[in-house]
Amino acid sequence: MTTTETGVIVDNDTTPAAWTRTEGAERATDLFRRTWDAAPDGVWASPGRVNIIGEHTDYNGGLCLPIALPHCTYVALRRREDDVVRIVSAFDQSVVDWEGTVEQIVPRALKGWPTYTAGVAWGLADAGLRPTGFDAALVSCVPLGAGLSSSAAVECAMVLALDEVNGFGLGGDDEGRAKLVDIAVHVENDMAGAPTGGMDQAASLRTTEGHALLLDCLDGSTRQVPFDLADAGLELLVIDTRAKHALVDGQYAARRESCEQAATMLGVDTLRQFDDLGWALANLPDDTMVARVRHVVTEIARVQEFVALVDEGRILEVGPLMDASHDSLRDDYEVSCVELDTAVDAARAAGALGARMTGGGFGGCAIALVREADADAVRAAVRQAFAGRGFTEPIVHVVTPAAPGARVS
Repeated sequence: MTTTETGVIVDNDTTPAAWTRTEGAERATDLFRRTWDAAPDGVWASPGRVNIIGEHTDYNGGLCLPIALPHCTYVALRRREDDVVRIVSAFDQSVVDWEGTVEQIVPRALKGWPTYTAGVAWGLADAGLRPTGFDAALVSCVPLGAGLSSSAAVECAMVLALDEVNGFGLGGDDEGRAKLVDIAVHVENDMAGAPTGGMDQAASLRTTEGHALLLDCLDGSTRQVPFDLADAGLELLVIDTRAKHALVDGQYAARRESCEQAATMLGVDTLRQFDDLGWALANLPDDTMVARVRHVVTEIARVQEFVALVDEGRILEVGPLMDASHDSLRDDYEVSCVELDTAVDAARAAGALGARMTGGGFGGCAIALVREADADAVRAAVRQAFAGRGFTEPIVHVVTPAAPGARVS
């Protein structure tokens, strides 16, 4: 194995490395030049994320603890003086993904990746920040459909670029970035129709290299939590099961709707403001809703305990919290799948301190916290378990907390 300058450790046999930010900028610039025979004004990068713990808590006003990944989306962009918008990406291997005007970018008018790219111009305009037209070329090394927030990485790279070239001035500090997060979430919810919370976009724009982001989704406050795994002799494996997931297929929305209905019945605005599980058991109408509430309430408590252990230098003790998180997501929230359960079970059996699914669920990635000495055995055990079940071979990344989105060229 080798360690790249981005901080991702690469298994040379099967694991694709994250691009360096220099390489990503060059790829985006090259696509821009080949498409329009001109130079962009600049290149902006924004990372995917992996959530350490705190799943399906963001839209419930809860706590979560993501890190930014070394894997980024890169946008090379040039501001235009007219209203024309032209976008090309390497995602769909098309010549030009979308061409139109700013006025034509409205909800339900776009399909596919242009929803997340051009849609950001609508999000800015809807927030009272009217961008001009632009040309944009996007490339990405964030795995698509893996639950690592590839869509948020696209939105955040675009919103950083359009913010800067239009002189809105929000990307320069955390307060402004919090506003950009809200705009990107608005795009995800109301342009793309994915009823997600704000964790993904916050992780992409508000993290700090070497830290996990403790995000309070009730008031939007954050705290940077030092997360130096190497110092503790640990590695974080991100296991891409290659079971694709989608947040717009109705399952995610159904979970959110159930939580919102439960909050109304319990007399609170969000489930973050409720913790009496005994009362919920006696007053909610069915076992399914009780299970959904139980997951959210206990998951928020797990985030608090996880951070407390890290703060006390007891990171070796967080594994059982990760295990309990997965079990709750599997049994109470019912968002796991056989591939995720297989990865988690195999990792635990091979010596992982803790393992859990991460992201929205129904496919995507699992994570495992392992001692450096056990990493190869855990990786091999997961692959063997997948082979035994006839699944596609998983891709295993070893990651460290990376830098947030920024201009890179």
